Amino acid sequence: MSDASELYGSDYHAWANKQIDALSAGRFADLDIVHLLEELRDMGRSERNELENRLVILLAHLLKWQFQYGQLSERWKEFKGDSWRSTIVEQRDRIARRLEKSPGLKSGLSGLIEEIYGDAAGLAAKETGIRINCFPSVCPYTQEQILDEGFFPAHSERRSL
Repeated sequence: MSDASELYGSDYHAWANKQIDALSAGRFADLDIVHLLEELRDMGRSERNELENRLVILLAHLLKWQFQYGQLSERWKEFKGDSWRSTIVEQRDRIARRLEKSPGLKSGLSGLIEEIYGDAAGLAAKETGIRINCFPSVCPYTQEQILDEGFFPAHSERRSL
């Protein structure tokens, strides 16, 4: 096991600085390639996981906005509307920043939305008490709508509790 490999297991920060120094100086033989590749793979997964988590929250709140808002009493509409609107705005902002920082994530966005929609519907069902089968089985929003700061779905007046 190389010194860099041992350092990776005992002092990550020192290991990272040593890798930076070796790369900066062009000392490629000193690089811990195995762990660098592992870190790069993890970094890509981490970026995708963050985007996925933010999309689940955003979609769940769009569903709650559309399917539960109309069922709230007047007293709760103001409170929930402000709260849900704030969450929707925040998640859109954070998703936009993530996509700016990692533009490679954009290419898989529509597939990711399809993949995680069931999780978002499940979360909305748990948080609202509305049966999951009362939500659409596929995402009712386009990628453009999901990311559009001005888009809020029309409230459904269906009683689906």
